[in-house]
Amino acid sequence: MDTLPDVTLTAIDGQPLRLKDQPLPLVVYFYPKDDTAGCTREAQDFSAMAGEFASAGVVVIGVSKDPPAKHEKFVAKYDLAVALASDEDGSACEAFGTWVEKSMYGRRYMGIERATFLFGRDGQLARAWRKVKVPGHAAEVLAAARAL
Repeated sequence: MDTLPDVTLTAIDGQPLRLKDQPLPLVVYFYPKDDTAGCTREAQDFSAMAGEFASAGVVVIGVSKDPPAKHEKFVAKYDLAVALASDEDGSACEAFGTWVEKSMYGRRYMGIERATFLFGRDGQLARAWRKVKVPGHAAEVLAAARAL
């Protein structure tokens, strides 16, 4: 994937959200599930830096397969400041290659790999982070976005 995939997600208000229609530069981060420890921390970290991303002219969108109503509760519970979108049909996960086989306690299953993608003003992929570890990640993405 070299350019921003043309996929449509569902915004928190239930409206279609086409990635190609979003302002650039753009950060799209994928996370497994709303209201779990790592995913909450990641959303809080991006939210804490939302003003800095905005000042840099960068839009941030978090994506999981959770439905819009669950995103709405997640945002309200933690007062999140980043946009969340739903990929219930998995088309974005497929396009970004984040729907992968995972393993926990010896059990294998399919799930969303925690990954972040930064697209420049030209819509080209500037940087990708795979198998993201949450601590310090949002700050690293912000630094890369500022360097564009």
